[in-house]
Amino acid sequence: MSLPSLAPEERFAAIVAELLLEPNVTPPTAGKAFGSAGLKVHGQIFAMLVHGQLVVKLPKARVDSLIDAGIGQRFTANRERPMKEWVAIAPSSGEQWLPLAREAMRFVAVQR
Repeated sequence: MSLPSLAPEERFAAIVAELLLEPNVTPPTAGKAFGSAGLKVHGQIFAMLVHGQLVVKLPKARVDSLIDAGIGQRFTANRERPMKEWVAIAPSSGEQWLPLAREAMRFVAVQR
């Protein structure tokens, strides 16, 4: 079974299981605070599941290119102003979630 055919929660769980094998990556925690459901590297959030979409932190130029390509939309976190370095990827986009999550992990890891 391919990952795109899975429910978003199952797809994200597969990403969590895979990326927890990486050094300094910690799993989502219980709670309702922003990012509690997110994967972290060195304590910083890099990927999370929000309303069935994969939300990842990437460089602004990369976020812009994903949006320009019609692959994602800027993430707002229920704010009026979109966040420059966060993009939401819908399950229907056809984009592979795991490579984007890995890219986000690397981006956030070097920012610390």
